[in-house]
Amino acid sequence: MALSFQVLVIPGLKILLFLLLWGLLWLPIAVVLGRRLQWHPRQGTLPFQKLPLVASLYCLAPLVLWVMIHWEGRPLSDYGWQWQPPLASSLGLGWLLGLGSLALVFGLETIGGWIQWRGEGWGQWWRLLVPLALLSLWIGLTEEFIFRGLFLTQLSQNGSGLGSAVLISLLFALLHLFWERPLTLPQLPGLWLMGMVLAMARGVDDGGLGIAWGLHSAWVFGLASLDAAQLLHYPSQEGNWLLGKGNQPLAGVAGLLCLGMTGVALWWLFPQAPWYPTF
Repeated sequence: MALSFQVLVIPGLKILLFLLLWGLLWLPIAVVLGRRLQWHPRQGTLPFQKLPLVASLYCLAPLVLWVMIHWEGRPLSDYGWQWQPPLASSLGLGWLLGLGSLALVFGLETIGGWIQWRGEGWGQWWRLLVPLALLSLWIGLTEEFIFRGLFLTQLSQNGSGLGSAVLISLLFALLHLFWERPLTLPQLPGLWLMGMVLAMARGVDDGGLGIAWGLHSAWVFGLASLDAAQLLHYPSQEGNWLLGKGNQPLAGVAGLLCLGMTGVALWWLFPQAPWYPTF
């Protein structure tokens, strides 16, 4: 069924209600933290400011999700979540694909001389391994349950899976502007493509969130751990067409290549599965 105004309006209002409720609950916390961290939403967010702000925001997500799901009266399985062994195997597959795609891209960049590795950072990397892995799993699950779970289910139940994936991926990309607009603007196409690949991951996973959760958390873990341990050295701090503006992967060809390879891998592994969720 083609998407139309009638099909979009009610799910769209529910998505807007979720975002408003989430934002209103977080507002007093954001005000207190903002004063202590000297942060203002109109300004860029520094790394030491972003972590406590994101952590406080995401701690509220389960409460808002519970309210919305309880209101809808639908089982968690409708949103892609099932406490069954296939979830673990899908999660593991997503991690392998996510880390594998990053390894391949960074390997090509190393061979080409676009990046250099700092061996002295590996000790720090090992110390950060467990906490960053747990943090990445939490971030990945939160964002996947919201965007590819709740939002995509709402929009897809009376419309096309592909059209819904396009719109939710656009929303996913635009909401990232809240934190760092100058750095995020060049990444919008990459963030949109990331959302599309993650929606595809739910489609090939028979509507489950396991593969999408694994991919998302693996990408967050891989990039965050390399950055935190300062393992990479970029000859140019400004970046280029390959590495992305400001060396932000999703703003360059390398990041888009990573996402594209992941999509091809999903298609190769699940050739008969639907590319996008159908409800």
